[in-house]
Amino acid sequence: MKNGIDYGNLMHQAMRGLIRTVMEEVAQSGLPGAHHFFITVDTGHPDMQMADWLRERYPEEITLVIQNWFDNLEVGEDGFAITLNFGNSPEPLYIPFDAISTFVDPSVEFGLRFELHDEDDDTPPDGDEDSDDEAPMAEDVAPSEKSGEVVSLDKFRK
Repeated sequence: MKNGIDYGNLMHQAMRGLIRTVMEEVAQSGLPGAHHFFITVDTGHPDMQMADWLRERYPEEITLVIQNWFDNLEVGEDGFAITLNFGNSPEPLYIPFDAISTFVDPSVEFGLRFELHDEDDDTPPDGDEDSDDEAPMAEDVAPSEKSGEVVSLDKFRK
């Protein structure tokens, strides 16, 4: 808090906490009712763990579908581990919360979009550290506004 309160960063942290809480509940009790998630992730994030072949196929981002089949969901302070099925091949993943760019639950028309940024860079793009017109770092998104490619598991089933 050098020159003021960084509301954008505080909101960013709060929304990541919301995702963590939701994922903890799913890890304990499973997905209730029709709930399911589309989670778009920055595959270039240094803490993102995924198979090399997946990273080669999705070098910038991937949208994961957590719905009918998932296994080994474990939620930690900074991210979660999960096994998802890709082409009838279960693949373990580790997703840091700060690698998530969108989190959508279309069953209830809830969504969040995060502006991913380099956390080491505290200077706004115009170089003015006292700039008050910084864009919000998280915002609600309707499911129809999702970006990225949704990877449907059905197209990998035989």
